[in-house]
This record gives sequence, C-alpha cells and structure tokens, in this order.
Amino acid sequence: MADDIEIKDGKIFGGWRAPENLARASTTSIHDDDVAKSVGMRGGTIQGTIHLSMFAPLAQKIFGDRWFEQGTVSMYYTFATTDKEEVRAIIELPQGTSEEILPIATKDVQVKAWAELKNGQQIMTGTISTGSPKEPSYLQSLELKNSKPEDLRILARYKVGDELPSEEILLTQDAANRGLRRITDQLEYYKGKDKSPWGNAILYPTALFEAMALGFSRTSTDEFKAVPFYGATELRNINGPALIGVPYITKGKYVCIGVSRKTEYFWLDSTLEEKETGKIVASMRHLNRFMKAGSPHYKD
Repeated sequence: MADDIEIKDGKIFGGWRAPENLARASTTSIHDDDVAKSVGMRGGTIQGTIHLSMFAPLAQKIFGDRWFEQGTVSMYYTFATTDKEEVRAIIELPQGTSEEILPIATKDVQVKAWAELKNGQQIMTGTISTGSPKEPSYLQSLELKNSKPEDLRILARYKVGDELPSEEILLTQDAANRGLRRITDQLEYYKGKDKSPWGNAILYPTALFEAMALGFSRTSTDEFKAVPFYGATELRNINGPALIGVPYITKGKYVCIGVSRKTEYFWLDSTLEEKETGKIVASMRHLNRFMKAGSPHYKD
C-alpha cells in the first residue's frame, strides 16, 4: 500500500507522481515531441493507460483485494500529459464512509474518480467500482455515435461488428517486471507469486489493457496515415485477477466507428478468457482516435 495516500473531505488522494515518457523514442507516434507538436499537442504525450495504474492502490484502500477480482476502472481522457509532469489520482469515497471502516469489501459500489495536474487541470474523469453496482460505469453510460461509412477516410475499411483475430496471451514474470518501470505505483502483488494471495503475480492495469488491446500493434501512424492516440479506457475484472504465467485468449470487435471535428475514432470491446476453461476473466472498452491534422486523407 502506498504510504502517501491521504483521505480528507470525502475523497482519497494519491500522492503526486511524475511518470516518464518511455515511448518517446517511437519517432512516428504521438509520444514523440515533433510528431505531437505537429498535430497541436504541447509535446510527446504519455499514454493515458499508464496513468490507470495510479488508481489501483486507492481502490485497494477503499474496496480491499476484492477490487482486483471484481473491480472496474472506467476513464475518459481529457488532457494529454507530457514527460514527468506531476499528476495524482483522486477517488470520491462512498457516501457515509470514513477511513475507520475501510475497506468496504462486501458492497457493490461505484464512485466518481479522476486525475489532475498540480495546476488543477483534470487529465481524465470517470468511475471506479467493485462488484455489480446498479448504475452503469462512466464509459458504459456514454452514447456511442457511429458515422456513415461514406464519411470515413482514415477508417474507411473498418465496419461496426467486425471481429478482430483472437490472440493468445501469456505474460511471463520477467516481461512483467520489465514493464513495471513504466508505471509509478508498483504494488507487491505485481512482483512475484510469493507476494500475491492468488498464487501468481497479477497483471497491473496497464498490462491488463495491453493484454486486451487487439490489433493495436498495427495502429501505427504509417499504417493509418494518421497519428493515433488513446481517448478512453475501461478495464473490468470479472473473475479476476488476471495472472502472470497463465495462458489467456483475447477476443474483440469494433462496436462503434465515427468521425468528430478533429479525429476519426473507433470503440473496441474485448474480453480476456482463460485458455483452458473459457472463463472470462476481464473485459475492456477502449476508444482509439486518429488525428485528421497532418493526415494525407484530409489534405483538403
């Protein structure tokens, strides 16, 4: 548990974090300073999914270890951060909750959550929940708006309902350890089977996203002739947590494809299933955007 968590005014605050932009060497992506500035960003951006791992220790403080088994983080990214900018995660406490009665591990509860810069600029907003609360998550509550196929240029070859080829996922502890340096909140549960009550180390939120990000290795600037960036992500533990060293199958499909003033976008829904049993361990809803600015598809 992080030792700089603070509870006050009905909220739980994480400590200030300064993640490094370790993807900046990707010279054709929005993480590169020159590419980012060419499409109107302040500099090479940090993936919103890197910040998701800040919420895990706060959710654990509120909901206990059950959050890793049946918890959800659902975030819409509102402002892109750059290398080593200080950020923190904030979650509203459930109504009537005090620090003395935490964790509240048996209730199905959803609360508001967000992250911010030191100047108060909100960088993402959404919900954190455990179990099956009555209200939909932040992203599930949004109306997904499809565009007419003839309005698409960057994503013209894709259709709503298209299923992506399934992939087998097996994350080793060595690979997980190498990835940990990207995130700021490195819980002991991520580091080895001897540190986890589930018999194996668990996937941290950023790694869980990557396990269900079907086809994202092909969403490059070169592939689409447009600069891609993440718009929103929901990670839902259903029969979690997802474990290191266990083989899974990821399946997914496009549930919405559209056009906005500055971007084209798709929403992807995907699941992570145990290869041996077929049991669904986790699911994801994710928004990927592609910048019109700088794209040869939008020279006019």
